[in-house]
Amino acid sequence: MDGFQSLQDRLRAEGYVASDDLAVALHLALTLQRPLLLEGAAGVGKTEVARVLAAAQDTRLIRLQCYEGLDAAQAIYEWNYQRQLLAIRAAAESGETGRAVEDRIFSREYLLERPLLQAITQDAAPVLLIDEIDRADEEFEAFLLEMLADYQITVPELGTIEAVTKPVVILTSNGTRDLSDALRRRCLFSYVEYPDPATELAILQARCAGIERRLGEQIIGFVQALRSEDLEKVPGVAEMLDFAAALMGLGIADLTDDPAVLQNTLTTLLKTQADRAAVTTEVAQRLAGKAA
Repeated sequence: MDGFQSLQDRLRAEGYVASDDLAVALHLALTLQRPLLLEGAAGVGKTEVARVLAAAQDTRLIRLQCYEGLDAAQAIYEWNYQRQLLAIRAAAESGETGRAVEDRIFSREYLLERPLLQAITQDAAPVLLIDEIDRADEEFEAFLLEMLADYQITVPELGTIEAVTKPVVILTSNGTRDLSDALRRRCLFSYVEYPDPATELAILQARCAGIERRLGEQIIGFVQALRSEDLEKVPGVAEMLDFAAALMGLGIADLTDDPAVLQNTLTTLLKTQADRAAVTTEVAQRLAGKAA
């Protein structure tokens, strides 16, 4: 499986340490030209996968952020109504009417391409990130099925627009609702866990090359222990990197050196008032002591 290992190395060069399971899933998605659904808790690095994959492939990243109420006009295309109105007025002033005007204003020139349509009209295959698909309505999933099945989109006024190149499609889900069987059938699947200590340390060293190994090990031990606490929002990899950057910026060499400073830097890890209240100075020192 040299292919997946080569991809793994290229991702690492971009600062992303992918597990063997994830690297194989990405390799298969590229080889088979199938969409890949990444599921897992918020903060495990699912979105980052698409960014570093685009960098590793030296191609464009096109992102569609999903949310409740997302519709075709925002995700696929819409007509530039202002330009169409101006064109109609200009045609009327010049005495032009009829089918010729209609054909012109409903041409590609007046079409605003949103992420899904953009993704299939690129000369070089981009990475299309459909982020947090579970936040969109079930109805929106139906809009995706045509593209994911045949990589084409139908615009009633223009007909079917087929893909110039097939995008690499990465979908992410935090599991807030069940996705349809039809969508899952069209995708490969990988569940992304929080990294184990060795992997997370490798991520930290890749992103913060100048960090002392002892401090790095303490940071990883502290964050991994913190995730075991009863928190509303568990800190992810991005929060861990912010925590490390804050400690390095303050010149902290050991987590147990200054309890007050450690407590203040928890603003990078804890994002709700309830979590800040739960992780007192005593709790933070206990976790830091274990990490040391």
